[in-house]
Amino acid sequence: MISRSFRARLVFAGAALLFGDSGAMAENRIDVQRPDAPDLAAYGAAPVGVRTIELVNNDQIDIVAIDPKAPKPDPLPRYDRALTVEVWYPAAEGVTGETAFPAMIRDGKTIVTLHGRAMRDVAPGEGKWPLVIVSHGYPGNRYLLSHLAENIASKGYVVASIDHRDSTYDDKTAFGSTLVNRPLDQIFVLSEMARLGGDGESFLNGIVDSENSALIGYSMGGYGAVIAAGGGVTQASVDYPWGGPHGTLGIHLSGSPTHDALPDPRFKTAIAFAPWGVTRGFWDAETLKGVRIPMLFIAGSVDDVAGYDPGVRTIWEGATNVDRALLTFVNANHNAAAPYPAPEEGREIDPDLGFAPFDHYADAVWDTVRMNNIAQHFVTAWLDSHVKDDKEAASYLELIPDADDGVWALNEDGTPKPEHTYWRGFQERTAKGLRYEVLNKGQ
Repeated sequence: MISRSFRARLVFAGAALLFGDSGAMAENRIDVQRPDAPDLAAYGAAPVGVRTIELVNNDQIDIVAIDPKAPKPDPLPRYDRALTVEVWYPAAEGVTGETAFPAMIRDGKTIVTLHGRAMRDVAPGEGKWPLVIVSHGYPGNRYLLSHLAENIASKGYVVASIDHRDSTYDDKTAFGSTLVNRPLDQIFVLSEMARLGGDGESFLNGIVDSENSALIGYSMGGYGAVIAAGGGVTQASVDYPWGGPHGTLGIHLSGSPTHDALPDPRFKTAIAFAPWGVTRGFWDAETLKGVRIPMLFIAGSVDDVAGYDPGVRTIWEGATNVDRALLTFVNANHNAAAPYPAPEEGREIDPDLGFAPFDHYADAVWDTVRMNNIAQHFVTAWLDSHVKDDKEAASYLELIPDADDGVWALNEDGTPKPEHTYWRGFQERTAKGLRYEVLNKGQ
């Protein structure tokens, strides 16, 4: 049997051949695995398919059509909210298909070609798999976490990543729409994926186990995940003049009937990368007690967008009614682990943005592929343990808090000595600059 670490070396070597020393032949790959990738970062056994679907959430409040400076309209304008969703899934054995795909980047005008392993429009495999909903940042698009989506799909998940209208690179119409619609989009897509899983005319028929679902969000997607998990917002945030116009964010107010009815029991857990909001007063110690499902938070310790402490760490500490964990990339900023590697076409400064699109994807300290591999490892362990009740996967989360304190001590036969405390799944000398902290319900 080929070990995970050896497979990772093969993948990395192949990528090096494609890139060359100069990078002149770079392919904008999202599936690269470094030789030092932790064990669970390796792709699973299943081939991966991918398809694009279009969904419409009928009769929603049209936030964009509301003028916050004019009197409140009565009734509020409504519209049918169209969403494009990318779906990755375990594919049938032996299928072949196109693995390159076009994607817009941060400048909102450049289309690049990304390369992964998922094959376009191929037949799904036989089986029924848990569902994972993925929600990008502001701005972003459904491909921003594609490295993670296709990786976990290869391990037996159906993954649905949303293009959030009014929040994409070429459609930043109203931030108030993002604030109001994020959790609504997430739960709507969960319900639609469940419906399509029982639709004989859909390729998803019979393969979606929506009763065992998870939610992954980055930045504003993480904001939505906290709300969808039960963390209702504060009255102060409902009243912000720059927020949801005319109190429309009130549907997510902590303790309100609309928010109490929002969390969906089909979501068994949530993972939030750099969730935005607490430093702007969207939650407090009381409202965070509303979170109802176990959560994994992933953050950089110098995040200057969502904040760290106060910030993501505050949310982790405040969700006292559930078990939760916090993975910290020491000295990483807001882009920690979530975005795919910066495309080559985004390296030049864009005159309209005033910065290079590269900055939207990269970190000044950490290598993006390294962070992606670590995220793939921890997300796999977290999902498998919380959605599939995999005890072996859970053992990868039984770690000393500070990886730098880990001691590598193995016998000649590879078995650990009593003093061995190195993070499981990491090769010697590779678990550096990371913290993994756990708080249990009631703490």
